[in-house]
Amino acid sequence: MEVYAVQYIAMVVVLGLMLYVLGKYGKRDIEWEDFLFWEVFLAILLIISVFPLEIATFIKNVLGLGRPLDALFVVSIGIAYLIIFKVYLAVDRTEREITELTRNVAIELEEIREMLEEIEKKLK
Repeated sequence: MEVYAVQYIAMVVVLGLMLYVLGKYGKRDIEWEDFLFWEVFLAILLIISVFPLEIATFIKNVLGLGRPLDALFVVSIGIAYLIIFKVYLAVDRTEREITELTRNVAIELEEIREMLEEIEKKLK
């Protein structure tokens, strides 16, 4: 098995990203589920960077595609869609929380306004 320079570069980059994610988790910047997701994802990328031809050929045979590189592109696109969906869910959840918080603040401000009006009436 011949290892190319691009494989070494990929391995160094992926290992660096794994350490970065570990540092973020250590600082409590990311939650356990996100840490686990990214570490598993990066471990898979590390394995792919060590054995790219073998993995691409295996995926090609499983999916019935013509060329190994096509298999890696198809799988990469699928993974990208999964990550995009995960981000979409997080954004949607955040939007819902912001809407709920805005409603609660508006209700409380209205109650405060009504209380101030009552106090002004009593003072007059």
